[in-house]
Amino acid sequence: MKVSTQWLAEWVSVTDAPAALAERLTLAGLEVDSVEPVAPAFSGVVVARVDAVELHPDADRLRVCQVDSGDATVQIVCGAPNVRAGMLVPLATVGAELPGGVKIKQAKLRGVASAGMLCSARELGLGEAASGLMELHGDYQPGQDFRAAIGADDQIIEIELTPNRGDCASVRGVARDAAVLYESDWMPVDCAPIAATHEQGRDVAAVDPEDCPVFCGRLIQNVDAARPTPTWMQERLRRAGLRPKHALVDITNYVLLELGQPMHAYDDAQLQGNLVARRAAKGESLTLLNDQTVELDPACLVIADDQGPVGLAGAMGGAGSAVTPATRDVYLESACFAPDAVAGVGRRFKLVSDALYRYERGVDPALQAAALERATQLVLAICGGQPGPVRQVGQAPEQAPVTLRLSRLAALLGGAIEEDKVRSILVRLGCSVRQDGGDQLQVTPPSHRYDLRIEEDLVEEVARVIGYDHLPGGARTVEMRFGAVAEDAVDRARVHDVLCGRGYHEVITYSFVDAAVDAALSGGLPTVAVDNPIAEQMSVMRTTLWSGLVGVLKHNRARGADRLRVYELGLQFHPDGQDVRQPQMLAGLASGRRHPEHWDADQTPVDFYDIKGDLDVLVQQAGRALDCEAQPHQALHPGQSARLMVDGRPVGWLGRLHPAVARQLDLGPAPIVFEIELGVLLQGHAPAYEPVADQPAVRRDLAVVCDEAMPVGDLLRVCRSAGGENLRQTGVFDVYRGAGLPDSSKSVALSLIFQDKTRTLIDREVDDAVAGVRSALSTELGVGFRE
Repeated sequence: MKVSTQWLAEWVSVTDAPAALAERLTLAGLEVDSVEPVAPAFSGVVVARVDAVELHPDADRLRVCQVDSGDATVQIVCGAPNVRAGMLVPLATVGAELPGGVKIKQAKLRGVASAGMLCSARELGLGEAASGLMELHGDYQPGQDFRAAIGADDQIIEIELTPNRGDCASVRGVARDAAVLYESDWMPVDCAPIAATHEQGRDVAAVDPEDCPVFCGRLIQNVDAARPTPTWMQERLRRAGLRPKHALVDITNYVLLELGQPMHAYDDAQLQGNLVARRAAKGESLTLLNDQTVELDPACLVIADDQGPVGLAGAMGGAGSAVTPATRDVYLESACFAPDAVAGVGRRFKLVSDALYRYERGVDPALQAAALERATQLVLAICGGQPGPVRQVGQAPEQAPVTLRLSRLAALLGGAIEEDKVRSILVRLGCSVRQDGGDQLQVTPPSHRYDLRIEEDLVEEVARVIGYDHLPGGARTVEMRFGAVAEDAVDRARVHDVLCGRGYHEVITYSFVDAAVDAALSGGLPTVAVDNPIAEQMSVMRTTLWSGLVGVLKHNRARGADRLRVYELGLQFHPDGQDVRQPQMLAGLASGRRHPEHWDADQTPVDFYDIKGDLDVLVQQAGRALDCEAQPHQALHPGQSARLMVDGRPVGWLGRLHPAVARQLDLGPAPIVFEIELGVLLQGHAPAYEPVADQPAVRRDLAVVCDEAMPVGDLLRVCRSAGGENLRQTGVFDVYRGAGLPDSSKSVALSLIFQDKTRTLIDREVDDAVAGVRSALSTELGVGFRE
């Protein structure tokens, strides 16, 4: 919301400079993003009138103009296509200084003297229009200082409104809040009723008052819509971020900015019968003002005449009934639509409008008639015409009172506040207040404050008006207790440290993702749909963190960063009956070369075992061991897919992305991905001291012949199980395939290291243990041995 300080000053008297006002508003909950001047510095520019225009004798595109500068008539050579006799324009006189350091001098253009320059809006830093001169419309006199004439010394305060403060989406709303903060009177604009000069018009109706509590309309006949919008109104629209169009549209936009009431103007000649706010029927459609055709259904609230929808309620009008400069009879609509009735329509149809911004936050249901009168005033003043009677259905619903206990207020704010002061603040906010016995006040909020519903809302209002830096009370003491940390807990920071130390970068991605991407990566798991998603690509909650990481990969590859190591800690979302299960996970992705580019490093791409090594280190931080079992996953490459196991329980997945999935998602070469439950990394075994053994270790090697498809992990698991209490370590030191082995077989060389902590083992003990291992391998896995 952009607010002009000059416009604001017409509503409320504030002695603070714009920067101080911005700070006061921010501290009161209206966060100010910026304070900017409306125009850069320039001088020597006056209002001038073009008296005569002639062709340049030596240039087809130039005109020689006689211009009244107030003090004299000067000759100006101008190339603007819109220059004409009688128009009022800004004139940079000889000696003027314009934005960008441009200085105006006496000059000759193609042999014709020119004493100054007629200016476009862009040349003065007042807009982007550069195709013609900036034309002034209104009561301006030649020779008048241009900066003063248009109020160019204004400042714009841009406020980032929170969703609950829709009441401040207007000059009126900000002025009302500023008046409360400064304990100043505010001066609302006159919206006195205007008497009808005829009885013509259209009736209005609302099918469901819950959707449309108030609906007003008025017909104004014989308007001259081709009249230009006055410059003062154009400037206020521009400073608020709106582009002036033509008078009738500009007037409705002006009322929206001034009062916060969205309005719509219909060309009455294009309407049939009466207007009604209703739900659309299935199969109806509407072409909007932006030429977008939308297919409607009962979820859409529309304004319709006897022929069908003429506007999408609260969002945008229809193109078929739009006003133009040729409009003679205009029908003004001023309505209140409930936020729930219009919520989601913008995201559904990809619409953004100032009206929808306000209706979604809540529009004052007591404002419609006054806004209609204000718009009528402006139409009559600018375009003329004869107003008809106001037609209205519905009225503002009564606000429910809220109980405020002074004792509760004191408890929440840290000290008592005088009752008279509390009453004064609430009354200035527009509330009605009455005593309800004891320390209780019954407070009825004004119609424009949708957000005051519970006691804590009122406490917050009192606190922000007083100022959070001026609340009662002195220094506080707080009892601090150190929390207990379990010995078997692993600090989350260790997970970050390990991964960052191994070359990974942490990323944070959205929890809501594209349904098609999530389905491809999760294997089609059920998802939780997002109500009113902000974009089609964010329609479901993720069931795997890979959905976000592949987007990071695409983003980086598109910018030439092929080698990537990223990880994310976050939640998965799985439907679980009426609830949503949200396990915490750690996911990672790796692509590109194994090592950073270096003259002494090979260019081998990262593979399954590189990332498994990273995960081994992570799991070891918790004093646990990681096992991998070959299992298929729909999103992973066959043969390069493993189920991650800890303590015999599945805790995640590791593998290379399936080539078909990589092609579907347009990723290029398939990366290695992993996902593991975060809990297994943060909860391990309590560390225990183990003395360094001073007894010799004994090593035995076994050459196991097994099927090519047998996982080595199964061999090691059986060895550990059957090796007895003195088996300290097992490992693989060679794999052989070739001559002397059956087809589809491999020979895996295993090392077995035995050690007793108190004595030296004898050969017979070791031989017996090795025999037990050989027997278990043969019995459980059916393997053979090479001697």
